[in-house]
Amino acid sequence: MERALAGRIGRPDYSQIGAHLRTRRQQLGLSLRELAERLGVSASLISQIERGRANPSVSTLYALVAELDVSLDDLLFSDGRFLPRSADGTAAAPARSKDSAPIQRGHDRQHIRLASGVIWERLTTRAEPGVEFLYVIYEVGGASSSDESHQRHAGHEWGYVVSGVLQVTIGFEAHVLESGDSISFDSTTPHRLSNIGDTPVHAIWFVLGRNVSAPEPSRPPSPA
Repeated sequence: MERALAGRIGRPDYSQIGAHLRTRRQQLGLSLRELAERLGVSASLISQIERGRANPSVSTLYALVAELDVSLDDLLFSDGRFLPRSADGTAAAPARSKDSAPIQRGHDRQHIRLASGVIWERLTTRAEPGVEFLYVIYEVGGASSSDESHQRHAGHEWGYVVSGVLQVTIGFEAHVLESGDSISFDSTTPHRLSNIGDTPVHAIWFVLGRNVSAPEPSRPPSPA
């Protein structure tokens, strides 16, 4: 899977992503230990991510983005120059040049492989403030977070499954999506996405309004 992707898609360098993280953490005056405590992970993990020796999971990546006050594009696909924020916390849009291409060709999409068996491919040629438009792949056994934790964040998301079997757990309800199925839900509800089939899941995902004040990943809700 990784070799096939590498042959057709541009991938941000993991050491470069780590350098972006370290730069932003230092800009905010946070130590490794302080950032790790805020995220509920080990300082060793943050250090390994910053050195490009470990990939974050989906839930850890969202938590990093929220805590460091950056966008996913700032972190994954930028040159390390973080975009300024507007009053509502969203990143300002970079200026679009007159010759900016409106079409993202499939053979050179930017992508990132996360530690939890999830691959994100960006479907836009540039950062779009307040919007995430992604082609996602969940490898066999891949999930957005561990079994005992869910993630939640501001905004709303829509998903369409191209192939495979994807389980989307929202609160207490688990929904099974197969090829051709789609889903829409409030991202502030704790949720978890996982591949429960024996082939990779391919899907298109759109998230609107996830901002930097989003809550950090949480454990599944407990029955009253």
